Amino acid sequence: MKKSSVFFLFFLTILFNSVILFAYHTQFQKDVAISHLHSSNAYAKSAAQRAAANDELALNRQNAITDAIAMMAESVVSVNVIKTQVVRRNPFFDDFFFDFFGGQMQRQVQSIGSGVIFTEDGYLLTNAHVVEGATQIKVVLPDGREVDGRLIGVDSVHDIAVVKCNEKNLPVAMLGRSDDLIIGEWVIAVGNPYGFLMKDSKPSVSVGVISAINRNFVQKNDGKVYKGMIQTDTAINPGNSGGPLVNINGEVIGINSFILSESGGSVGIGFAIPIDRVKKITEELIKYGQIREAYFGFKVQDLTPMIVSYLNLKSSDGVIVSAVDKAGPAIKAGLIKGDVINSINGAVINNTNDAELAVSDISPGDKVKINIIRDGKITSLDLVAGEYK
Repeated sequence: MKKSSVFFLFFLTILFNSVILFAYHTQFQKDVAISHLHSSNAYAKSAAQRAAANDELALNRQNAITDAIAMMAESVVSVNVIKTQVVRRNPFFDDFFFDFFGGQMQRQVQSIGSGVIFTEDGYLLTNAHVVEGATQIKVVLPDGREVDGRLIGVDSVHDIAVVKCNEKNLPVAMLGRSDDLIIGEWVIAVGNPYGFLMKDSKPSVSVGVISAINRNFVQKNDGKVYKGMIQTDTAINPGNSGGPLVNINGEVIGINSFILSESGGSVGIGFAIPIDRVKKITEELIKYGQIREAYFGFKVQDLTPMIVSYLNLKSSDGVIVSAVDKAGPAIKAGLIKGDVINSINGAVINNTNDAELAVSDISPGDKVKINIIRDGKITSLDLVAGEYK
């Protein structure tokens, strides 16, 4: 075979192989591209599935509690207060300035509490003990704005105060009711605990249940009367005072007031003032700037064993009328000295604390139904409370 023929055959072989390789490479590229396309589609589908799953998880994380918080958290504020405190002379040190100012000086002390806005034009609720004696009140809104607060009125006995800040179109909390509370239902405490440390205008929340209702406390040392209080295991700490206790409908059912704790921190025994009582007090404070003191025109004392024996009573439950004013509401209603009171407006009276609690919500002009024992007979009297001057 000639060399030219061999070369030609070799050339054809190379050409044929090149064509086959080119075709194979082209198909391989197509297969790779299709594979990438399928992978991209699968990845995109997977990403979409993950996003949908995340959305579903986010929806599953939302519940009645998160909805309630979202409804009213923006209406909760911090109440920063400056008070003047008297500093008395230290007997162990001789100080010219203390001598010059008569043995005492004054200093400015800062404290903080919480509050809740209940009108769009800036009326807010807080505790009396948060703002009493304040020389300056600053209200810090959740968006960080700090505005001046003006004290409208204080009810020291029931620990409620109303403050006004000059802002418009503010987010408002919905005030609910406290006469249908259920022991064990979920509640949320909203406020700014330890706000002076956090330096954050956004309120925080804690969740618990209503532990008990109608808890009564009379504090003789400061004259405070806590009647029908809501007990909760929701964490309430310093700075929470004056903030709202909220149900899962986002309604304010109470104003957080105090805790029982040896350490000063929350141990799950906190108390809130029922919102029905707060509403009545608030109306008085806005209308009159103070709580008008009801006048009844009589005094009572506890029953002693000697009195029980002398009056031939069946038990020592109740209080005895020890004095009646000559021209007061009591004598007009027919009450006389020596009557034993065992019920006021349906509340059973066992002692003077019960009597004080029973009349603590009564305002001038309110009608009071009093059940008494006189000469061994039970009778009922209607008394209209006057206004103490």
